[in-house]
Amino acid sequence: MGKLALAAKITHVPSMYLSELDGPHKGCREAAINGHKEIGRRCRELGVDTIVVFDVHWLVNSEYHLNCAEKFEGVYTSNELPHFIKNLPYAYPGNPQLGHLIADMANEMGVATRAHSDTTLELEYGTLVPMRYMNADQHFKVVCVSGWCMWHDLPTSERFGLAVRKAIEERYDGTVAVFASGSLSHHFAPNGRAPEFMHKVFSEFLEQTDRNVVEMWKRGEWKAFLQMLPMYNEKCWGEGGMHDTAMLLGLLGGEHYTQGVEIVTPYFGSSGTGQINAIFPVTPLVA
Repeated sequence: MGKLALAAKITHVPSMYLSELDGPHKGCREAAINGHKEIGRRCRELGVDTIVVFDVHWLVNSEYHLNCAEKFEGVYTSNELPHFIKNLPYAYPGNPQLGHLIADMANEMGVATRAHSDTTLELEYGTLVPMRYMNADQHFKVVCVSGWCMWHDLPTSERFGLAVRKAIEERYDGTVAVFASGSLSHHFAPNGRAPEFMHKVFSEFLEQTDRNVVEMWKRGEWKAFLQMLPMYNEKCWGEGGMHDTAMLLGLLGGEHYTQGVEIVTPYFGSSGTGQINAIFPVTPLVA
């Protein structure tokens, strides 16, 4: 029925918003912003009607959750970094139908999940930042998935990702893109030292580990990467436990996925963390 047209791992660093504003950081994230715009352009070319975001800034302690309200609108200030993102207006249409189809499929597959359509839940900046550059004209509907899963395991998140794929292809009449919105390594600069790490990764170990991971991604070494993912997450302070990445790989076929990624925005450091925009080619699931 439906189609998964595009999948990607994307950055959402709040310095992208700073990059728009007059001041010392104006233009500093132009490459990341252009990467988002390019991904948005491709979604339009592919006829995408809805973007699903695995957002590691939405923390949950039990079950998997989807924010699939009819409409999202407001003014956002980050409670984490209010000096980076403040008074950011947003408005996007939602897709309650798709959200509930995903939740139904996940529950049938044994992954406890809830879809929230009649809700006052707001969006987090893991969704708001990319949508600002990909969806300013409200062209796409948006569904947000909780990606900061505190008491969950990575294999279950991989299975949740597979449920998203099956819901799209077996039950939804439309075309969807799915993004894992989160970093690679995620160690912030120590308090008081943030300015010196504005464009750097926190340590040589973290940067070299990230760069080796990116090379594995380019070669399509997903079976090996999935085996190392739990320790990579642990040793490199994975953002949101890297559940967004596990979901993305489950969506694409897990260890049976073999495609190399396309780098849209090359790896870069931001406030100590490692970031990238990369498109994961979509191929049929192995039966």
